[in-house]
Amino acid sequence: METILSRENMMAAYRRVVANKGAPGIDKMSVEQLKPYLAEHWPRIREDLLADCYRPAPVRGVEIPKPGGKGMRQLGIPTCLDRLLQQAMHQVLMPIFDPDFSASSYGFRPGRSAHDAVLAARSHVAGGRRFVVDLDLEKFFDRVNHDALMARVARKVTDKRVLRLVRRYLQAGLMTGGIETVRSEGTPQGGPLSPLMSNILLDDLDKELERRGHAFCRYADDCNVYVQSQRAGERVMASLTRFLAERLKLTVNGAKSAVDRPWKRTFLGYTMTFHRAPRLRIAASSVARFRGKLKAAFRAGRGRALGATVKDLTPILRGWMAYFRLTEGKGILEELDGWLRRRLRCILWRQWKRPRTRCMRLVQRGLTEQRARDSTSNGHGPWWNAGASHMNDAFRKALFDQLGLISLQRELHRLNHAS
Repeated sequence: METILSRENMMAAYRRVVANKGAPGIDKMSVEQLKPYLAEHWPRIREDLLADCYRPAPVRGVEIPKPGGKGMRQLGIPTCLDRLLQQAMHQVLMPIFDPDFSASSYGFRPGRSAHDAVLAARSHVAGGRRFVVDLDLEKFFDRVNHDALMARVARKVTDKRVLRLVRRYLQAGLMTGGIETVRSEGTPQGGPLSPLMSNILLDDLDKELERRGHAFCRYADDCNVYVQSQRAGERVMASLTRFLAERLKLTVNGAKSAVDRPWKRTFLGYTMTFHRAPRLRIAASSVARFRGKLKAAFRAGRGRALGATVKDLTPILRGWMAYFRLTEGKGILEELDGWLRRRLRCILWRQWKRPRTRCMRLVQRGLTEQRARDSTSNGHGPWWNAGASHMNDAFRKALFDQLGLISLQRELHRLNHAS
């Protein structure tokens, strides 16, 4: 506890919490208000922590849509003070546990990323393992057994004050709609300690897979085991389901888990194609989510200049392409680039509203008056017109390039060239 509360560790934790920003907890304190609060109250808080009598505040319950829009995910947002203390604990506990974690575990670890996990998965398939046991743990973060987790933390942490504080954070109440719910299981997603706790618990799964000699990749609760036959995969699925239930008190979601070909499954947003060798592709579900995310930006663009909409799109497009830069298929990017331009043309068509305005704008963009008149009286809707030849001729790709619209194909080339 003394190491956690040392001045250097607390200052590093404070800088991290401020840099991460984040929403306020139940006390409505923002990260900007944290410094003056600490200036007044830190000596008392520190004393409480050393005396083992500090009690964390309940976390603020927030529901966010799950990827693909299938249900909601419960987040628990701690107060800024508790985020600071969890971050300080994380900085001391991580170096104790991380060196012994599996080389096949990639999530929430320093110097490792989702890209490393995806590349390792491709390597396992290239090595001849053409079947995957795709394990989905049912409501993992909501179902973590506190006793099972604390037993594993206690293997390496001997300070009883730290152990009790970790348990108090696990049991911190969940505040939703002004009502506090006591937690007897689960580790609320939203605090800095949660990812490390998930790795500590699931390290037993990793060690079991290593003991059996399996090739696998795990990223948080997303675990894929690569085998050479369907039959081997079925055996592994059955034995791991038993192991997780008996040893870690976790349930495998039968509806979402499967033994299948890797190119029929999705791992961290990617899938594969296979012809002589596996090649990484962006999964169809990832493309669908991306289109859905951009719809809000396009809706907001209906009453604004096109350049402003393009500017809003830029960080979204850059961030998405940076994550999917491992893709080895260009076709979907070409299709998305065309779709983006069509969406922007659709905004223009809607903005012009009247046939007279539309005709005038098309003439301004170089169409003959006759063609412009015919085009504006075709009786079709905005989306059809956005993809028609008159809008393509009036608003060519070069114009969108001048406005600064990022081409996903060019962005991929730039990222690959830079690396």
